Amino acid sequence: MRIISDSRLREAAAKYPNSQPSVRAWIKVTKTANWQSLQDTRKTFPSADLVGKLTVFNIAGNNYRLITLIDYQKQRVYIRYFLTHAEH
Repeated sequence: MRIISDSRLREAAAKYPNSQPSVRAWIKVTKTANWQSLQDTRKTFPSADLVGKLTVFNIAGNNYRLITLIDYQKQRVYIRYFLTHAEH
């Protein structure tokens, strides 16, 4: 999968230092993934939830929410928001 744009994630990780290891792990796993559906995504990240057209990931022990739009056909993950649990 191609992440558009992982620089937003790196900025979020800098803002929330305790999220850095989880964000780096998510990026590494996602870049090597070949997801074709939400079911494939959930094989990798079981807590991934579909909310409308967006896929929400729990990050750093459920302390953060990574909100994405996944285009399975184009193999792209668009980063929409990175929020604390309280903000979500």
